[in-house]
Amino acid sequence: MTGAKGDARLILASASPRRRELLGQLGVPFEIVVADVTEHEEASTDPRVMVAHNAALKAEWVSARHPNAVVLGADTTVFIEGVALNKPCDGAEARAMLRRLSGRTHTVFTGLALRRASDGLRIDEGVASDVTFKAFDETVIEDYLARVHTLDKAGGYAIQEHSELLGAEYRGSLTNIIGLPVETTKQILTRCGLLP
Repeated sequence: MTGAKGDARLILASASPRRRELLGQLGVPFEIVVADVTEHEEASTDPRVMVAHNAALKAEWVSARHPNAVVLGADTTVFIEGVALNKPCDGAEARAMLRRLSGRTHTVFTGLALRRASDGLRIDEGVASDVTFKAFDETVIEDYLARVHTLDKAGGYAIQEHSELLGAEYRGSLTNIIGLPVETTKQILTRCGLLP
């Protein structure tokens, strides 16, 4: 059930437990409605375009069904050497991704889309952070995959879980790398009146 036009209800259009946890840090109440959409994941697409498209796709799908709520969509990918690394489909792909990232710097891109269908509210933002891994071998990869469930994570890793094994160093927003740039999200929610 939705309230009057312009009500301050916030919906997160994501099934990600990490996004739920990060958004919770801002102290604004929200609900979760998972968008039933097919995300664009062509590896050769410009990563900024891909995450912006997918974030908007999720937000608009939910917003069409909850027109008075403010809906936040987000999408994250890992980008290295001209290729986007999305969520691995199995352990073999996760291993291949970690091999590719070993000893190199990659960029994590997140697209944010805020929508409210009732009054046409639209805000789109993109955030990028760089991550560098030390060089590691197959033993480290197997150890990491034994400890961390990576199949729901872009690039096949989670920087907040056992990143010491990968020797991870980063520049930019850590929460962006985890999946929701809290600083930018806070600015967006402030702009539309959901945060003081």
